[in-house]
Amino acid sequence: MAQSANGVGRRLVVVESPAKAKTIAGYLGDGYVVESSLGHIRDLPSKKTDVPETQRERYGNPVGVDVHGDFDPLYIVPAGRAKDQVKKLKSLLKDADELLLATDEDREGEAIAWHLREELKPKVPVRRMVFHEITRDAIRNAVQSPRDIDEDLVDAQETRRIVDRLYGYQISPVLWRKVTQGLSAGRVQSVATRLVVDRERERMAFTSASYWDITATLDTGTSDEPSAFAAKLLTVDGARVAAGRDFDASGQTKGRGNVIVLDEDRARALAGALNNVEYQVRSVEAKPYTRRPYAPFRTTTLQQESSRKLGFGAARTMQVAQRLYENGFITYMRTDSTTLSDSAVSAARAQVSELYGPDYLPDGPRVYSSKVKNAQEAHEAIRPAGDSFRTPAETGLRDEEYRLYELIWMRTVASQMKDAKGETLTVRVGATASSGETVELGASGRTITFHGFLKAYVEGADDPEAELDDREKRLPHLTEGQGLTAAGVEPEGHTTKPPSRYTEATLVKELEDREIGRPSTYASIIRTILDRGYVFKRGNALVPAWLAFAVVRLLEEHFSRLIDYAFTAKMEDVLDEIAAGRADRVAELAQFWHGDDKVEGLKHLADNLGEIDARGISSFPVGEGIMARVGRYGPYVEDEEGNRGSIPDELPPDELTVDKARELLKAGNGDRELGVNPKTGRTVVAKAGRYGPYVTELLEEDAPKGTKPPTASLFKSMSLETLTLDDALRLLTLPRTVGADAEGKEIIATNGRYGPYVKKGSDSRSLPDEESLFTVTVEEAEKLFAQPKGRRGARAATPPLKELGDDPANGKPLVVKDGRFGPYVTDGETNVTVPRGTSVETLTLERAAELIAEKRAKGPAPKKRAAKSRSRS
Repeated sequence: MAQSANGVGRRLVVVESPAKAKTIAGYLGDGYVVESSLGHIRDLPSKKTDVPETQRERYGNPVGVDVHGDFDPLYIVPAGRAKDQVKKLKSLLKDADELLLATDEDREGEAIAWHLREELKPKVPVRRMVFHEITRDAIRNAVQSPRDIDEDLVDAQETRRIVDRLYGYQISPVLWRKVTQGLSAGRVQSVATRLVVDRERERMAFTSASYWDITATLDTGTSDEPSAFAAKLLTVDGARVAAGRDFDASGQTKGRGNVIVLDEDRARALAGALNNVEYQVRSVEAKPYTRRPYAPFRTTTLQQESSRKLGFGAARTMQVAQRLYENGFITYMRTDSTTLSDSAVSAARAQVSELYGPDYLPDGPRVYSSKVKNAQEAHEAIRPAGDSFRTPAETGLRDEEYRLYELIWMRTVASQMKDAKGETLTVRVGATASSGETVELGASGRTITFHGFLKAYVEGADDPEAELDDREKRLPHLTEGQGLTAAGVEPEGHTTKPPSRYTEATLVKELEDREIGRPSTYASIIRTILDRGYVFKRGNALVPAWLAFAVVRLLEEHFSRLIDYAFTAKMEDVLDEIAAGRADRVAELAQFWHGDDKVEGLKHLADNLGEIDARGISSFPVGEGIMARVGRYGPYVEDEEGNRGSIPDELPPDELTVDKARELLKAGNGDRELGVNPKTGRTVVAKAGRYGPYVTELLEEDAPKGTKPPTASLFKSMSLETLTLDDALRLLTLPRTVGADAEGKEIIATNGRYGPYVKKGSDSRSLPDEESLFTVTVEEAEKLFAQPKGRRGARAATPPLKELGDDPANGKPLVVKDGRFGPYVTDGETNVTVPRGTSVETLTLERAAELIAEKRAKGPAPKKRAAKSRSRS
């Protein structure tokens, strides 16, 4: 056995990522070899051909799980990076006398540690090394106090993986057959999609109501500052004036108490009658105001605040947090705990005293407990790493890493500061209108006498109109019976608004409130429903595509229990019970798959679907006989005569009104008759094709069978809406014969898959732009042929489809370009295809930056996959 320089046997420490390995290696020094597993080294096979032939009867359907026995999984090591890394780890293990598995301390990390042990088959002692932060002291303490692998946590993770496999592999094929190819279903993913669809359904069913209110600007007539304030009309002759909260989704008043709805005429008349009358203060009520600090961050609150304050999506937040953790700046970022260690509390209190002074430091530490069900209080909240905190300026961080660390640091320090204190004031003012009505108006104010923790941190709000905690609204000094005059009385009309769409932040909160999923999964869930095209973004709002409506309807009608909110939440409880050792994984999986006398199992549901009307599942009434349908090539509207019109990808479902549908029907599928080609006498039509817009000629009814009409794609600078007949006739002259070279070989200019080019025989060269197709001469073409041929597919640079702005991570400009397989986002180094269902028009800078960050985090994809099986013993 190899010995280190100090005579101690060598220890092999395995972590998940190279960045984490590099940081930890710097803390351990001689006697330790720290290596990465590069994430999961093995998983369930993704397709039947990955299963060895001898085991396909047992593990072939569903792929990777033995549903005929005790639900044993089949694990394989994919060829490529994972297989090479396992080989490297085995080689390093030969020179070690102990194996320390230092993966993350959660279910996923515990499972990775277990897989490493099972695959490496070490002949030396194996211990589990756990820590919440990557600092010198934390790592050295972890080395001194290792533990065994927690088999209950491994069982819980494995059960989750198997349930997700059974769910996805049983239901996804139904979606392929009845909706469209390439779709996927997931235990939490589908429920998250349903939440977004249900919210859109509420918006579509919503009926707006109109109401008016009145605001009076009242003045004390004194020299005080302020002397004037705004008061809202509350009652008229004792009846409460209706506000937005008094209307239901159908636009009717809810009938609570004596409520009066002002229309425009009455509001204007009453405002005029209140202009020159006396006002008197009826009551003044002052109450003390106290606001306690916010708890330190856990995963979901960090995602929500990062979205509100930094504009980061959930996935991007977790990627940046992962880098901060692995480089020793923050504690572990997947946690549902708000607890701080004693050393963290001491560090935070020290910075409060140093930066804000002793007046802001409470007498004793503040203690927080999680309200999250099954929160593991032994874990810590997300905080700056170490026993003393570095201020953001002391970290040397830049860009998005600096901004996220600053957010975490401010929240942590603020959590150990004193309460904010002040006073709230509620005022009621009475008057009699010149028209005889008795009215009451109200105003409220807030003053903060001691800002306390608000000096360090103020939480954001999802509602842009909400008042933040540090906002003051000062009223003049008022006393009961005091007379006031009106400087102005203004009526104002309002309409009720439908429920707001979810943002990433509010969807995370909704999932957590319903106890669906776990903090560590929310980012990947949202990323999945975006990338699958079920949901797209409009600004920050999450909008469901019509595709999502079809998928959710099929699941509701045929798999209702599996998409039920309560059932999905209950599954999380089951997994927690398994993790705690209080439930048996085999029994729970058998219940899920086979069912019992009370509940049908997944297998029975999938085997007894009966007839599913694929067209009915994907059809939704718009009104007046018009239907919205989801087709193979996207959504469209269709009337009773069979006329169709494409629905734009970026059009939210709640905006598809009857009038809009008729407009789309009139436009058809993008087809436009441009006129007649004078040379052929045929009608020239511009069409929106599957691979882009093009022009063609309509053949005569008696044209010989097999006759193909001339066709040409539109240039990138052209659009269907503005294309003219002259433009089309010009395009239809392509390909164009340029002439012949000195040897008599014909030179052709044409537009192809990779852009415009000239060719003679089998030789070709790219043209600088599409307009050159009409202008290139024989001499110019010969010069191009004289140059060395570039790589296949190379072409001159073309203008981007869209410029998004600078990536917050590195400052590089992000643009959308048109590529071989469709539009893609690039920063000049990393390219990412725009996900299906996301249109270029609605793609935001934030989403593009997330896609680039995700691509970088994944690294190069393995070239191929091959099977190497290991079933769990």
